[in-house]
Amino acid sequence: MTDSPRTTVRSPYWGVPVARAVPFIVTALVITFSPNHSAQAGLLAYGVFAIVSGIIVGTLSWRTVPEKSTRVIFVIQGVSNVLFGALALGFNAGGLGFFLFCATMNSAICGFLELYSGLRQTKNPASRDWAIVGALTVVFALVLIFFPTDPVFAVGMFGAYAAIVGLFLVIAGLSLRWGTQPSPATRSGRQHPTTGKRS
Repeated sequence: MTDSPRTTVRSPYWGVPVARAVPFIVTALVITFSPNHSAQAGLLAYGVFAIVSGIIVGTLSWRTVPEKSTRVIFVIQGVSNVLFGALALGFNAGGLGFFLFCATMNSAICGFLELYSGLRQTKNPASRDWAIVGALTVVFALVLIFFPTDPVFAVGMFGAYAAIVGLFLVIAGLSLRWGTQPSPATRSGRQHPTTGKRS
């Protein structure tokens, strides 16, 4: 009896990007439909978003990423998110400058770390997704640094970034869920080199 060649291995990591997408998408919806794009509203939104994202990234990555060094990198990302999120909530009256500080610093740290993980762990099926999310996060930080800004622009860019990354993470997670790697049973169904029969 032979196994179907369509049998695939589903990455156990697939749930992490889907879970990560939730705070991104919720934040994007809140900012999109909120008439208040003040710096204080941005700090409150960013604080909640960063803390929830940090807990999800740090906890789930530690449980599902096989490479120890990469797990540590994602835990550092989680700590950075929680730290800057707490600062944003604790000093939500800090104005536009403090919003830019929290969003830029955290995005630069997490973006470069995730980009590094994606470029370093090329054999991991999620590496390309890490690299893309990291690159998008770095670009978001650079936009806040180099573009003339006001509260409406800064908070709006945060919402746009959250929407883009959130949708990408959902697609990335579902791609890992469906899988593209042949299972061991499928590989064992290859023809024997001498008999011409399947093993």
